Amino acid sequence: MASLNVGNLGEFLREQRRTAQLSLRQLADAAGVSNPYLSQIERGLRKPSADILQQLAKALRISAETLYVQAGILDERKVDGVEVHTAVLTDPALTEKQKQVLLQIYESFRKENGHGSGSDGTPAGGPAPDAREADGDPHAT
Repeated sequence: MASLNVGNLGEFLREQRRTAQLSLRQLADAAGVSNPYLSQIERGLRKPSADILQQLAKALRISAETLYVQAGILDERKVDGVEVHTAVLTDPALTEKQKQVLLQIYESFRKENGHGSGSDGTPAGGPAPDAREADGDPHAT
């Protein structure tokens, strides 16, 4: 039986908390969990439920899916777009504002190419742009 890699989740949470410039107490208060419980999660001693992960994600302003992947609840490869989201959201060199802007740009490109949320996956407006450019005219339809 596969167990959760709680140690990596704890390290990830600690890094996200520090990036957000929150103390352990501030994050615990914002997520509605006790200070000792959050400390145990960060040290890899506790395995939080999906509900607790969701509360922590909201308090950290990251996607719950990112924490689910870190906790081993979701397989990163099976969640559409999570790999990109995870890479952006976990990059300590980016500010929270930069992360949000990058994700908005990414989603707008996916939507433009017919893969955005709410899309049925079929490209709008005919062939993909690279197919038109191959004919030498990027504006041809």
